[in-house]
Amino acid sequence: MLEDTIKSGMVAIVGPPNAGKSTLLNALLGQKISIVTPKPQTTRNRIIGIVNDPAYQIVLLDTPGLHKARKPLNLEMVKIAVSSLAEVDVVLFLIDVSLPLPERQAQTVAYLESTTVPAILVLNKIDLLSKAQILPLIEVYCNIYPFAAIIPVSALLKSGTDVLLQELLRLLPAGSKFYPEDIPTDASERFIVGEIIREKIFLLTGQEIPYSTAVVIDSFKEDDNRSLVTIHATIVVEKSSQKAIIIGKKGSKLQQIGKNARLDIEKLLGQRVLLKLWVKVHKNWTKDMRFIRELGF
Repeated sequence: MLEDTIKSGMVAIVGPPNAGKSTLLNALLGQKISIVTPKPQTTRNRIIGIVNDPAYQIVLLDTPGLHKARKPLNLEMVKIAVSSLAEVDVVLFLIDVSLPLPERQAQTVAYLESTTVPAILVLNKIDLLSKAQILPLIEVYCNIYPFAAIIPVSALLKSGTDVLLQELLRLLPAGSKFYPEDIPTDASERFIVGEIIREKIFLLTGQEIPYSTAVVIDSFKEDDNRSLVTIHATIVVEKSSQKAIIIGKKGSKLQQIGKNARLDIEKLLGQRVLLKLWVKVHKNWTKDMRFIRELGF
């Protein structure tokens, strides 16, 4: 670790799918690292974001949503989230207060029984409810787990995130920096590019399509004068019918996915990007553990 004693530590962001974990990570970082879509189970891998300040360094772990998993891919996603609880100094347990059945979210609190570190309950999307509606929820969660603190926030509006940050600093130990100050994430550019492409698939397709796709970066090359980055990527689907939907009429859907992804990738890299996409069928890949391992799970 790097020198100088400051407040530092690792924090896992866990909770049910679509609670806003990735939005909270991005809000605390002040920049977009983790992809965000309105659909649940968007995050598959553990994403690390690093909040840097001269007085502290907080390493945030954005994890897949906790849910009842059946497919091998989903089981691996839940394992990633649960394993993160054993590696951190503080847990942020995030719920969406706007959902009509909070007891379903409350059931996922049972995962916290495997950890002994302090857990903060983060009530997200409070901008969608009145204070009178939020207070009963606080009482419900106080009765099911001894949270170190309960913080209402709106991750989207960045409301309450400053209070949450101060509470984190209160609970984190003194230590040294894990990463240099100019690094906002340990994820490679290749990984983030793949996530950006996957985000556009989530946003531009419906039904089961996003959950049946994976993105593989085949090549990532920068030209000699660093003015252009050429990226070749393959979108993997489970069925020929899904391939047809991803491609669209005369290639229109694939072109839109590529265009939207390219614009975000250019913002990320600060360079012009030539993005070429292909679509490949790998039958029932979400049940193929060998392929799932190749994807990095």
